[in-house]
Amino acid sequence: MNAEASSIGLNELQFEDELLKDMETFFDDFRGWIQYAFSWGEGELAEFDGPDSWQAKLASEVDAQLRIDPLASPRFGRSSGHGVGKTAVVAWIILWAMSTRPHLAGVVTANTMQQLSTKTWRELSLWHKRLINRHWFKWSATKFWHKDHPETWAVHAVPNSEHNSEAFAGLHAKYVLIIYDEASAIPDIIWEVSEGAMTTPCAMWFVFGNPTKNTGKFREIFNKDSRWHVDKVDSRTARMTNKVEIAEWLREYGEDSDFFRVRVRGEFPRTGSEQFISSDVVDFAMAHEIPFEAHCMLPPVLGCDVARYGDDKSVVIVRQGRKVIYMEKYREYNTQQLAVAVIAAIKKFNVAISFVDGVGVGAGVVDRLRMLGYEVCEVNAGEAAREDEIYYNKRAEMWGRMRDWLSNGADIPLDMELRAALIGLEYGFDDKERIRLERKKDMKKRGLDSPDEGDALAHTFAEEIGDIRKQSYEPDENSHEPEDQ
Repeated sequence: MNAEASSIGLNELQFEDELLKDMETFFDDFRGWIQYAFSWGEGELAEFDGPDSWQAKLASEVDAQLRIDPLASPRFGRSSGHGVGKTAVVAWIILWAMSTRPHLAGVVTANTMQQLSTKTWRELSLWHKRLINRHWFKWSATKFWHKDHPETWAVHAVPNSEHNSEAFAGLHAKYVLIIYDEASAIPDIIWEVSEGAMTTPCAMWFVFGNPTKNTGKFREIFNKDSRWHVDKVDSRTARMTNKVEIAEWLREYGEDSDFFRVRVRGEFPRTGSEQFISSDVVDFAMAHEIPFEAHCMLPPVLGCDVARYGDDKSVVIVRQGRKVIYMEKYREYNTQQLAVAVIAAIKKFNVAISFVDGVGVGAGVVDRLRMLGYEVCEVNAGEAAREDEIYYNKRAEMWGRMRDWLSNGADIPLDMELRAALIGLEYGFDDKERIRLERKKDMKKRGLDSPDEGDALAHTFAEEIGDIRKQSYEPDENSHEPEDQ
């Protein structure tokens, strides 16, 4: 016998009849349905008595719109900081709409297929297991459906793609549901096609996301479109967020920095928190070849980024003018071993000066090289920038100089880890409008590797080398054309 039925003294047929009647009453009562559908205060939900305040507010707004006009096609948008529980709300919306709207046709998309499958759909599966009427539904990796009507009563997970926009146009049913998770990255063409589905009475459209861009359709609905019911959710007000981490971000970035605005306050960036170095710039530099004679008489400089964690790597790069002539990576090297590797590169390329990361364990490499008589410039990425009216710190300044160099005809190796390191870093602005780069540990939380190759190359821009010239430098038999490296 069904456990819920037994607990209230009903047989299964009686329970099912009552369940069907109850679901009909929740057509315009999303807020009440959330409380009814799950066993709050029990089992996995033992510590929760219901939805968070912002979630309850959204549900109440949905109810209000549906009660004003049951045939309306309402639209709701929420921008938020990180960790507020928006994916749980996406799951609730799907389960509520599927439970209360016969033969619903729905589509859910996200910014990437990974987000859709590992976060959005995973959250749906978790809440489906807790659902009072879970036996009505089944799900697969890309579909959630009513077990008695699999072809006509379903919600599909569809990866967004400009080449797959027709998947958002074929929603022909009495009840239609559209959901965007991480809406900032959804292409405009998908938004435009979804508009067509919203001409249907009883359609509903929900969009959620971190406000990472100050342009695009997601941004526009908060400014220019009265059809949308929108709000912003500050992570500090949500009960599930990591308040210790938020406090750290506040100290590191500042209340009004773009980083804090986007990741905590749910506010759109003032100028744009986005990719610091464009993919096009890096791809051009990887395809560009500088003739040997255009760089061979310039002083080679070395940059070394020293690994701090087991999953990172140390990187040594030698740059000669606009060309990177050498790059090598080392994992699990101690400071003595890495110093030997740096010395080998110095000797091989007759390096004029070496810029070595001197923070933390890197100090050991700097000390060893200096003890052996090599000219080393110790790099401290956290110190003040020379152009401190433009850059938040030395790290931002080095990367800024490197970006300018890349944009003006550089020649770098075709290396996919180097490419990922250069294009993965995001940036924003501090409260003084200075460029501030994303921290490495925040990149890792986005699923990216530490930008070790990018940092090593950036170190070669730590100081202006000015009139450094290699008086003794002459190309020797070890100097090679690019294809021989």
